Amino acid sequence: MSLTRRNIGMVVAPLLALLVWLLTPVLNYEARMVATIMSFCVVFWMAEVIPLSMTAFLGVLVAVMLGIAEIENAFQNLGHPVILLFIGSFLLARSMTRHGLDKRIALFILSRPFFQQSLFRLFLGFSVVSYVLSMWVSNSVTVAMLLPLMLGVTQLICPPEQGKSSSVYFLLGIAYSASIGGISTIIGSPPNLIGVNYLAQEGIRIDFLQWMYLALPISLSMYGAMLLYMRYFLSKGVYDRHLVQAYVAERQRQKEKLRKGEMVTMGVFTLAVILWLAPGVFNLLEMEEAYAFMSTYFAESTVAVLAALLLFLIPPGRENKGQGTLTAEDLVKIDWDTILLFGGGMALGQLVVSSGLADIIGRSITTFVDPEQQALLVLVLVFLVLMLTEVSSNTAIAITFVPIIIGVLHGLELPLLYPVLGVVVACSMAFMLPVATPPNAIVYGSKQVPIGQMVRAGFVLNLLGTLLITAWVLLYMMG
Repeated sequence: MSLTRRNIGMVVAPLLALLVWLLTPVLNYEARMVATIMSFCVVFWMAEVIPLSMTAFLGVLVAVMLGIAEIENAFQNLGHPVILLFIGSFLLARSMTRHGLDKRIALFILSRPFFQQSLFRLFLGFSVVSYVLSMWVSNSVTVAMLLPLMLGVTQLICPPEQGKSSSVYFLLGIAYSASIGGISTIIGSPPNLIGVNYLAQEGIRIDFLQWMYLALPISLSMYGAMLLYMRYFLSKGVYDRHLVQAYVAERQRQKEKLRKGEMVTMGVFTLAVILWLAPGVFNLLEMEEAYAFMSTYFAESTVAVLAALLLFLIPPGRENKGQGTLTAEDLVKIDWDTILLFGGGMALGQLVVSSGLADIIGRSITTFVDPEQQALLVLVLVFLVLMLTEVSSNTAIAITFVPIIIGVLHGLELPLLYPVLGVVVACSMAFMLPVATPPNAIVYGSKQVPIGQMVRAGFVLNLLGTLLITAWVLLYMMG
């Protein structure tokens, strides 16, 4: 199936690129060529012909070879501070996995009597862990950490002889919770970083706390809607509380005492969170000098790299004095594909802006849209991006469409911040297909989730997400 999709992509991509070139003679050379390259790359991303990051590099390389980008500037985004933020946060998550802190946190919550009372409460326990963790580490890493523990519990509570199993909704729930939780902070999901960076280029700076102030209400309301929706399905399941208690008790007997590696990881993680939040707190308290100092010397990327370096420096106990909590082996185990995709993709997005293509598309859309119908405009943009994300990487969609939407908003002379926030959040709210978000892909890869059930459950949540995001964006715009 994937081979067929890849072959189709290899045929469709050049044909679409040629069609775009033939249909856009009115554009200047640079904008016309960027539109052609982007159409080619979008097909390659959707069909996953080659790794997503390599598609971004291919687009930039073609731009250099055709003379619409200079080699000295084309790949500057690989050294962007946000790349360092990615690397640092991925290494923090890697340290959690390596030293078992992820499983300890999950078992601590699941051992609470409250979560053992019913099937839905047990689901709530897992989803809370997934939701909260994904605010601070990559949502894909969160789901990958929790999946083994999840599968062990679902095998107990949903044995095959019960027929239609509730395990599907447990697995979907952990994926959906991670995607929803990931929008709450700048570092929670790659599209958030992309949106913040594009807004910064427009002169709109958003710090860590400001993002949380705007995105957390959207995240919590969507999380609440998802819980109510999942409760409907889980209310039909059969549940044996004693089996879960026995499972947790067995895991706790096998659990070792808190190790130095876990304590170091938790300490460094706590320090990073405090430093990430500090500039926003100082800004809120109108302590301008402290805010300026923290923003300058302890930016998000600086803090992430500092945290990673501390993990490499601090040993995880006396028996490991010769090495740090993280070692060189951990460097190769983080998600370099996403990191490189971000760097190459931002370079492509920069071409969309610098060539004038974003403004041209924006001005053309404004001829069909009434600036007074802001509600309809926001609804259409959010729904469009959300459904496009179903068939492509959410990172790739954010890279491609955020600059175009900024062009649309400029053309309509509308404020940028809130509509861009809505579109960026929508990139993480696609729940129907495995390719839509990394959490969906991970739980689908467990072979426990039929594609039909994912589509049916996800479609309703897609509609809910569109309405909730639109409502919050309009509320912010009116405020």
